Amino acid sequence: MPPAPERAGPARSRVACFTVAVFFAIAAVAPASAQAPGYVKVRLVKAGLMLGAGGGRGVLTYRGRTYPFIVSGLSLGVTAGATVNRLEGWASGIKQVNDFAGTYRSVGAGGALVGGFGGVHLSNEKGVTIDLQGARAGMEFAANLTRVRIALK
Repeated sequence: MPPAPERAGPARSRVACFTVAVFFAIAAVAPASAQAPGYVKVRLVKAGLMLGAGGGRGVLTYRGRTYPFIVSGLSLGVTAGATVNRLEGWASGIKQVNDFAGTYRSVGAGGALVGGFGGVHLSNEKGVTIDLQGARAGMEFAANLTRVRIALK
């Protein structure tokens, strides 16, 4: 006669239930502390001749909530003209919403003649990167280093 199969005792079942409960508890907490991307929409007005300056307003949508913000910036390099930009895209590397505020830097070149489409990649000291693209209206030609300051309202 073959030996009878071993039955799991009550202690083994409790360990298995405890292990499953711990797994689900960790899974429920992990998304709250993980980085989540945010959706960004911004309207910028920029003008300059050699030294450019601009500003605007935007909205960050992050984890189901919206956060209005103000943008101000300065560009140094070859700049001539004035544009209005309506940009949108994604911000990544956000651990908490306050990481979004700060000073961003970008090096780039671009232009617009009456209208066009452009993009920008920005990064700040907290590890947040923003990739935006959208329509431009106006006339501008630029090759510069840009410093942008974002402040949450």
